Amino acid sequence: MSKETIGFVGTGVMGGPMALHLLNAGYSVCVYNRTKAKAEAILEAGGTWMESPGELAAACDIICTMVGYPTDVESTYFGDDGLINRAKTGALFIDFTTSRPDLAVRIAEAAEKAGKASLDAPVSGGDKGAREAKLSIMVGGSESAYQRARPVLEIVGANIVYQGPAGSGQHTKMCNQIAVAASTMGACEALRYAEQSGLDPATVLQSISAGAAGSWSLSNLAPRILKGDFEPGFYVHHFIKDLKIAIESAESMAIELPGLQLALKLYEELAAMGHEQDGTHALMHWYRSKDS
Repeated sequence: MSKETIGFVGTGVMGGPMALHLLNAGYSVCVYNRTKAKAEAILEAGGTWMESPGELAAACDIICTMVGYPTDVESTYFGDDGLINRAKTGALFIDFTTSRPDLAVRIAEAAEKAGKASLDAPVSGGDKGAREAKLSIMVGGSESAYQRARPVLEIVGANIVYQGPAGSGQHTKMCNQIAVAASTMGACEALRYAEQSGLDPATVLQSISAGAAGSWSLSNLAPRILKGDFEPGFYVHHFIKDLKIAIESAESMAIELPGLQLALKLYEELAAMGHEQDGTHALMHWYRSKDS
């Protein structure tokens, strides 16, 4: 039985490596990105360029999306030339974008009404996880759609967990971002304390990253901070978007998350300092800017 044709919309820092993994696994992969240059590596490896998301949807069996904001997700899926309208009956959508849970539900309902299926499947692991195909993938949608998508998900991820009905993947990603915000603040504060106390931060990191304080942020982001490498594995401006979604969702459930509110405040101030295109660990610049 021949493999299904996969479409991939959004081939940036995360989507690009993911699409390449699918191509290298033997799938026929069609791609679309607003900036064609960002898809060149995939095209050179044998991918097929499409002129619009709608054109891509009409040619593919499984359509993956990894775009920026909920507004991008909405415009990609809905409308006359949107994925839902243009895809063939029986198509499966997998949205890897971190987006609003309520939008994921809306897409799933519209897809089902059109004779198609949809999964919200946001990922965690940053650029490194995407390049190494070790992403954590949090999946919401019908179980039948999940089972159909598993062979594709297993090519790009290492920790794939079905969370429940539509929107569950996005809610799980909000839990992830809440924890990441706290751990990134903690890593930056620990390193800043080490710097100011006269310790060697690299040596301190050896001790604390292996103990009870150990976290993904300490193991993966702290070494970049110490090297002065603030290239984005995940952009500050996208993280701000995620934190706002989490706060809106928390407010809709009438729960108070003061740590999350603080993280958003610090990251918005960091963006105002000119670091919105840096990686999330650039938060260290905020702490260093507070020297008295």
